[in-house]
Amino acid sequence: MSRAPFTFYEFFAGGGMTRLGLGPGWGCLFANDFDPLKAATYRANFGDGHFREADVFDLTAGDLPGIADLAWASSPCQDFSLAGARAGLAGGRSSAFFGFWRLIEGLSAQGRAPRTVAIENVTGLLTSHGGVDFAAVCGALAGQGYRFGAIEVDAASFLPQSRRRVVIVGAREWAGSSDPSPCESHSVRRAREGLPAHLRRGWIGWGRTPPQGRNTNLSALLEPDEAAIWQGAARTERMIEMMNPRHRAKVRAAMAGGERRVGAMFLRVRGGVQRAEVRFDGLAGCLRTPRGGSSRQAVIVVEAGRVRSRLMSPRETARLMGLPDSYALPSAANAALHVTGDGVAAPVVRWLAREVLEPLLGPTPAVLAAE
Repeated sequence: MSRAPFTFYEFFAGGGMTRLGLGPGWGCLFANDFDPLKAATYRANFGDGHFREADVFDLTAGDLPGIADLAWASSPCQDFSLAGARAGLAGGRSSAFFGFWRLIEGLSAQGRAPRTVAIENVTGLLTSHGGVDFAAVCGALAGQGYRFGAIEVDAASFLPQSRRRVVIVGAREWAGSSDPSPCESHSVRRAREGLPAHLRRGWIGWGRTPPQGRNTNLSALLEPDEAAIWQGAARTERMIEMMNPRHRAKVRAAMAGGERRVGAMFLRVRGGVQRAEVRFDGLAGCLRTPRGGSSRQAVIVVEAGRVRSRLMSPRETARLMGLPDSYALPSAANAALHVTGDGVAAPVVRWLAREVLEPLLGPTPAVLAAE
């Protein structure tokens, strides 16, 4: 049993990025994932004492020890993603949310409901099926006595990666203001306004202070040029040829500027045509897993009139998720990218814990003893 000030369950745990983000003030009572690769990565970094490799539908409330302060669920996002088929909660992957929620209902029936719940997913959850799926999640929370609200946050506020996510936070104990947050995004506001009236009455405007902003650009997280394996000139030229005129103009402008420019390059399907896209704004695009035809991001460097490119390394993608270099990645590149491309950025979790969860849960015994 954990002796940390706060305790949590971590569902769809992947490589344990939520655990890293929560930090040492949080003790894990139970973690779960059904993916063998992610399970092996989790164990390699955190051990096996509290981890269960299983389908969430095969678990029961009796498998979960104690009473947790938080239950965190980053259920599969493919059916909510704007890049996917938008099947919503009826999809085969994102419907795993209901396997998780069945456990929360079971804990509640035993008088062991977690004090708070955090449900993290892509922002497509806010609009999936015209808001019906978002209302279904909010309705599930309300049905178990949770007040709730949603926060949209971009990893780009902390890391040089554009990765926008929504986190729905529910609390069983709340006596504060129900006003919308001054930091509420346009997407969250529209989703809130689209809820049925009885669910809007349960809304809490979480997050009163926005993130302070990152101070690191992509180039700071990359390996030294001499340690990288660069693609041949023909491959780089082929990627540039795959760009539309606007993106080719970005490369020409970088060449004309004279100074060293470092950017991220990736493939997208636009209008049925595969295109290469590039950005020189200090950010990488949103990391993705290698499955489903998603491309591995490349680094593009323009210097002294020369353009070079290479694939982004697994360790670089881990840094883009806020993982320390001591974090153990799978040895195979595609396996490592499967882990890093399918998680929540650790600094996003840390900000949410500091801004919302820890103040909500109140002073810990350690804090009270120090006062």
